[in-house]
Amino acid sequence: MAILNSFSQYIRAVRLKREQLPHGQFPFTLPFIRNLHELELHPNITYVIGENGMGKSTLLEAIAIAYGFNPEGGTLNFNFSSFDSHSELDSYIRLVKGAERARDHFFFRAETFYNVATNIEELDQDPYGPKIIDSFGGVSLHKQSHGESFFAVFRERFRGNGLYILDEPEAALSPFRQISLLARINELVTEGSQFIISTHSPIIMAHPLSKIVQITENGIEETTLEQTDHYAIMKQFFDDRERLLHHLFQDE
Repeated sequence: MAILNSFSQYIRAVRLKREQLPHGQFPFTLPFIRNLHELELHPNITYVIGENGMGKSTLLEAIAIAYGFNPEGGTLNFNFSSFDSHSELDSYIRLVKGAERARDHFFFRAETFYNVATNIEELDQDPYGPKIIDSFGGVSLHKQSHGESFFAVFRERFRGNGLYILDEPEAALSPFRQISLLARINELVTEGSQFIISTHSPIIMAHPLSKIVQITENGIEETTLEQTDHYAIMKQFFDDRERLLHHLFQDE
């Protein structure tokens, strides 16, 4: 399958059911909720960025649950709960789907990945049927380093022609592994995949076939890599590290 376009992408947009929203309770008090009516997604990659507490993970979680994923992550077939902590936002959004249907699906959450790995081990105790871990490379995710187990999912489990929702995938990855993940994302995009990614990494958000939306106190708006604080701070740090550290330490 070729790279997806605006007609064939799996999820075209996310619409908020504003007329039904409760008021005065989380997550409906988040700033981006105030101005959100419809968020159009890129056919290939949509990056959702912003500072901690702005609601990036809450938005991705709602999209994933509305699509049919387990709140803690995994494929559409995963059905377990370690701790029921997801918000109710998924009940107040509607996904506008495209003409094509994804053949592969995965919701990756760095925060709850340990729970997914544990559930795989529990399910594989059943002596009958194929082992789930075989589709992740055959090695227990608990017997690898955090970063290695993350990358085993991206490399082994993601098969292409898929919808992949990734919440902070860089959490356990070195800069080199982040570059490798970007290359893997590109491979999967050329194989007809669509990504929705929440990230703090300027490396991961650098793919040219993408859209970056930033959540701030003022709402949600489209931006470019060079306009993000993530990029500006890293560039300033490496372009003039000594001066920045001088002022930083002097202030303290």
